[in-house]
Parts: sequence; structure tokens; C-alpha cells
Amino acid sequence: MTIRVKVLGCRRLVLLFPFLGLLLEAQAGKIRYSVPEETDKGFFVGNIAKDLGLQPQELAERGVRIVSRGRTQPFALNPRSGSLVTAGRIDREELCAQSLQCLVSFNVLVEDKMKLFPVEVEIIDINDNTPQFQLEEVEFKMNEITTAGTRIPLPSGQDLDVGMNSLQMYQLSSNPHFSLDVQQGSDGSQQPEMVLQSPLDREEDAVHRLLLTAFDGGNPVRSGTLRIRVHVVDANDNAPAFTQAQYHTSVPENVPLGTRLLTVKATDPDEGANGEVTYSFHNIDHKVAQIFHLDSYTGEISNKEPLDFEEYTIYPMEIQAQDGSSLMARAKVLVKVLDINDNAPEVTITSVTTAVPENFPPGAIIALISVHDQDSGDNGHTTCSISGNLPFKLEKLDDNYYRLVTERTMDRELTSQYNITVTAADQGTPTLSTETHISLQVTDINDNSPVFLQDSYSTYIPENNPRGVSIFSVTAHDADSNENARVTYSLVEDTIQGVPLSSFVSINSDTGVLYALRSFDYEQFRDLQLTVMARDSGDPPLSSNVSLGIFVLDQNDNTPEILYPALPTDGSTGVELAPRSAEPGYLVTKVVAVDRDSGQNAWLSYRLPKASEPALFSVGLHTGEVRTARAVMDRDALKQSLVVVVEDHGQPPLSATVTLTVAMADSIPDVLADLGSMEPSTNLDNSSLTLYLVVAVAAVSCVFLAFVIVLLALRLWRWHRTRVLQASGGGLAGVPVSHFVGVDGLRAFLQTYSHEVSLTADSRGSHVIFPQPSYADTLVSQESREKKDFLSAPQSLLEDRKQTFSQVNFV
Repeated sequence: MTIRVKVLGCRRLVLLFPFLGLLLEAQAGKIRYSVPEETDKGFFVGNIAKDLGLQPQELAERGVRIVSRGRTQPFALNPRSGSLVTAGRIDREELCAQSLQCLVSFNVLVEDKMKLFPVEVEIIDINDNTPQFQLEEVEFKMNEITTAGTRIPLPSGQDLDVGMNSLQMYQLSSNPHFSLDVQQGSDGSQQPEMVLQSPLDREEDAVHRLLLTAFDGGNPVRSGTLRIRVHVVDANDNAPAFTQAQYHTSVPENVPLGTRLLTVKATDPDEGANGEVTYSFHNIDHKVAQIFHLDSYTGEISNKEPLDFEEYTIYPMEIQAQDGSSLMARAKVLVKVLDINDNAPEVTITSVTTAVPENFPPGAIIALISVHDQDSGDNGHTTCSISGNLPFKLEKLDDNYYRLVTERTMDRELTSQYNITVTAADQGTPTLSTETHISLQVTDINDNSPVFLQDSYSTYIPENNPRGVSIFSVTAHDADSNENARVTYSLVEDTIQGVPLSSFVSINSDTGVLYALRSFDYEQFRDLQLTVMARDSGDPPLSSNVSLGIFVLDQNDNTPEILYPALPTDGSTGVELAPRSAEPGYLVTKVVAVDRDSGQNAWLSYRLPKASEPALFSVGLHTGEVRTARAVMDRDALKQSLVVVVEDHGQPPLSATVTLTVAMADSIPDVLADLGSMEPSTNLDNSSLTLYLVVAVAAVSCVFLAFVIVLLALRLWRWHRTRVLQASGGGLAGVPVSHFVGVDGLRAFLQTYSHEVSLTADSRGSHVIFPQPSYADTLVSQESREKKDFLSAPQSLLEDRKQTFSQVNFV
């Protein structure tokens, strides 16, 4: 039977389709369609893409979707064709019950623009329901004395369809005693009544069986039947009577189960069984019959299921009172349900953005929110708000829709995530509210430059540092995140003394650690001024600079340099003159030295660690002045050797030494005369050089002795010859005296030779050192005069000296 009905429904659908079509019209900004019920899943309803001005492929790209509240959505979008189709089987009676017009309303959301388009689809009824009676059979008892024209109300049939498909007519099976009369109710409903046409005779026919048929107006026609059985009984001349024709009561929807809501009362003046009244429901909706309970003896009406104002605001029912002889009376009962605030608002997040950039402009849409309360009146009036001092606000749209928009710009560095609490509250008593939470992540943009901890930096590094040593580390922080906060470091190009900065220092681009690429020399430069750049990895990148001063610390890496007395280029030492008559404190000479270092590394001190006569001389600790510490005595040697050490104050200290030779004589000739008798001093430090000198002197001495012997032999031979000549005739009177060499001449020669040797004892070559003009400031005026006298000696003496030296070869 079910299959047949479905086939007929499809046939009717085919017939209706050309006429109904797909109705589309724009009224008050709404898109309207119509579709028959009982269509298969995927049935075409309308070209929603075309009506929205979109191409079919744009439905998915632009996030077009259906949003609705509460119930299951009977429609869906076909993204391929861009059409609106049915999501399943549609039952009009399930959606709209007995309403003449069945409209399903929903909204289509274009998510990329956050726009809502209201859509209404009218569900066209088809004849898919058969008229039905609540009971399959009813039984009446009629007294045989019942007069003709008596009306017996019959149960009404119900057809869930509407319009022509609903119940249209009744038909009673043929019977000589009964006929059918249909009354039109005030609400347009048909009330069938069975009219007694002729008196009954129990003895002739005790039971009458009839069939009441209800027909609808569909094509094909559907019908339902009710079996009627009439028992003819003896006479009962009083029918029950209700105290009220209509009963009213009002109860709150949260009334407990089993509560007595109302009591109906009907009386019958008859006695015995004819006066006993029983109560029953008559012409009541089957859903209402499941909610209420009627005590058949007391007429008390109570609820056996919860009442729901949102489902029924008024429960209508009809109560029938019947006595023992089947005389009946009916009364209407209306139970009005009072709404209470028992439904909290429902909040639906239709569309939401979970992450936005921090430069999201004010007024940009974050979410689309729908609020609905099933209650009515003030209980159903809702308000929506957000809590906290947040940079968002709610804007109310039509149909209880709100949109959450930004009110001001956001700063991720202050707040990276917002937990937005949306509260929907009704106006009932007590107020009910619902909270929903939206988590919004604020994504970063590159709006912060790297920041150094200080405005400028300075660091110190000792000179002579090894290559590649870490000098300093700079750190810059970026308040952004991820790539925008990844900082790289570099040096701003510059030159130092014409050389690129990159040849002196380098920086690790990731850590900010600076390294020395060469060993620094404090004496070359004392500081480096450079600029470090920190750049993030954002797009576009942001950067900041900081100045860094690198100061080179002096190290004691330079020994003192002695400027005076300067050593001759041939390695020999000079001779300082001091008169033997000098008083204590007499300034002999001054050692002048410098140190290229600085600070305490360049503070110089002088000391005299070694001297021929330690008590004779002293040196100034800080001045380097060499003075006599006591008067010169006769026992003091002519030649005094002094070792002066110049030492700085570095750690460890560095020093330089100079050896001074001081001649203790009143004049230069005295120096030359006395130096011949002096023994060369033994220098332990130059033992090897002294050995060579001794060997050289011995060799020269041997040659010299041989020469003297030869000379003496020659002189003796000449003297002997002279004597012989004198003896032979006195021929020697004309010989000049200069042909003979006396003892004084030999002494002068020996002294000259001795002087030469003593002056060259510390040198690698033999030569005569005469006083130089640069030494004049160390001698007193008397010595200067003596030197002048010496230099003005007769030319013959000098020529004799030159002649003498020409006869001796020195190594």
C-alpha cells in the first residue's frame, strides 16, 4: 500500500511540476522558491548561484553556505551546478503540520563578504496522507423511543494534508433509519452527524451496523472508514448535561506531571445506570491525547507528559459525557499554556575568523553570530554583549543576527590572543543567559625594529690579542615573532686609516659576537669606532644601529729605548770625562731613554747594578743623571765602567742596559797618557771577545818585540859603526841627531800603542777614539781648554804619531 501511494505521489508530482515550476521572486529582499514535498534527495529547487550573481565554481571559492538555526536543514547546495537541492525526503506535514502555507526559511552566507541572503522555500503539499479516524469503530446505544431527527455527533476524520488534498467530504453507508448530515464549524472544519430518520424498534433490529467514509480532494482520491455500531436499548429520556459549554484554564508550562489541571462536570437526572455519567475524549488530536489524562469517572484532567509552550500555546480538546443508556453530551476544554523562562538563548557561531593580522582595520568582521530564544514575549527577547575592555564590538543585524567587528587596531606585542566571551541574555525573570567563547589569534606583522639594550656600547681589548678572539657581544631584541623577530647582525662599512673595517673585525650574523681579525697594536691605534646594524627578517625588513667603541689597552710589549748615549754604528762605546777633582754630586752624564708604551708601562726608572767602583757613582732613579757619589781618590782607576739599567713599570717589567765608560782625568792628554798603563778590564760577560783580544795583543806584541829587537840591533850596529868611524877618523861629526832613537821616543810610542789597545778593548776593531764635540757639555771649562791645547799640538808630533801608526797593523 505504501508503494502504491508513493507511485501515485510521484505521478502527481509530474503533473504539478509544469504548473508549479520553480518559483523565484524577490520580495523584501528575499529569494523565494517552491518545491513539492516527498521529492527524492538531490531534487533541483533553484539556481542559487545565478540568483546571487555568482558562477557555480565561486560557491566553494567564496565560502557560500546555508546557515539556519535549530532544526535539520532540508536543503543543500550543489557546488558543481550552483543549484539549491533537497538534502533528503521532505515531509510537509512534519515541517508545518496543518498550516495552509508551509515556508522553510534559512539564510545563505557569502562568507568572504560576510553577507546574508534570506531564502524562503514553500513546500507544496501533495496528497500523500489518507483521511483517518482516531478509532476504528465506535459504538452507540440508542433508546428505542428516540424521536426522529435526533442527531448523533460522529468522530471527525483527520487528514494531514491541506487544501484540496485534505478531508473534503463524508459518506455514510445506506441505512433506512439513519442519514448523514455534515455541519460546518466556526473554524471551517466539518463535523459529521448521524441523523435518525425513523424510529427504532429494538425487537425488529437490536443492532445497526454502518460505515462512515471520509474522502479527500486529491487525485487520486484517498479515503478512510469508521465502523459504527448502534445498539437499540430501552428508553432513557434524559441526556447528560455539562455545567459549562466550554471550560478554560491556564497553567504554566513547567507544571509538574500528574497535576490536576481541570475538572469537567456533567449531570444526568436519570436514576440508576441511566444516570451514571462517564467521560471520554472526543475529536482530540492524537498528540494531545498522549499528553493529557481524563479520569472517566470524575472528569478530572491531568497532564501525563510535560507541557511545552513552544509546541502548543493552547491545547484544545473535546470531552464527551455519556450515561448508561448512551445518551451523550459534549463540552470544549481549552488549556492555555503560560510561557515561563525555561529556555536559555541559543548562540550559534555562523562564521568566524580564528586569526587576524594585528593591522586589521577597525570595522572588519570577525564573526557572524545568531541568537535565538524559544520563549515568547520578554522571555524571548534577547540581548547580546561581549565582556571586558576588548577592541571589539557587536553590531546588530536583522533576524537576531549580530556581527563581531574590530573597534580599534590591535597590537600583537601587547596581546597576542583574545578570548572573547559573547553573552546572550533574555529579559525573562529570572534572566537566563548563554555564553560562547571565540578564540582569536592575532598574527604578527613586521612593525617593530630590533632594539639594542643600550644606546651605545664600549669594550676594551688588550693589544697583541690573538687572531679570531671574541671581543664583544651585542644583542638586539625584536618584539615581533617568528621570522619578523629573527635578528641578523652586520657591520656598517667604514675605513680605519684607509683600511676597510672588515679587515679588522667581523661579527657573527646570528649571535652578534664580534671577533678580531688581526692583532691590535696600541702604538698603531688606540680605539676603533664602528657601527653595528641589527636587521630583522620581516618583509620589508626593519633595522636599527648602535655605535660600538673598541678601546685597545696597552700592554708592556716595548722595551725602553735609550736615546743617549747613542751607540756608534760600529758597536763601540763612547767615553765620558770626569775631572778627578770633581766634588760629590758632580753631573757626569745623563742617560736619556723613552718607552713607546703608555701609562705605567712607560714609567722608567734607572739603576746602577754594576760599576767598577760602585760607591763612586750614583744614577737618578727617575732622571737618569749619572753623578759622583763621593770625591775621587788617588786609588780610583782612570777608567770607570758603569752599567746603567733602564726599566719600565709594566708587568712583567722590560729593561734595557747601556755601558758607560768614564775617564777620570783633568785633561785629554792625561787621558791618553794614563790609558797606556791601564790593564784591560775583564768582562765576564764578554769572555770570548776578551780571549780574542788577548790573542791578538800577544801576536802584535810578538811582532812588536821582534821589530824592537831588529831596531835595537840596527841601532847598535849603527852605533858600533859610528864608533868605528870615529876611531878611524872622526867622520861621525856630521851625522844628525834625528837618526837615533832615544828612550823617550820609545816610551812615547809604547804609550801610544798602549792607549790604542785600551780604548779598543771592548770593540771588534782597533781604532783611536778622540774626544768629540758632542761630549764637550760633560766636561768643565778647564778640560775644554786642555782639549784645545791638545788639539793645537805641533804638527810634527801628529806626523810622528801618524808615522808610527802606519808601521803597525791592527786586526
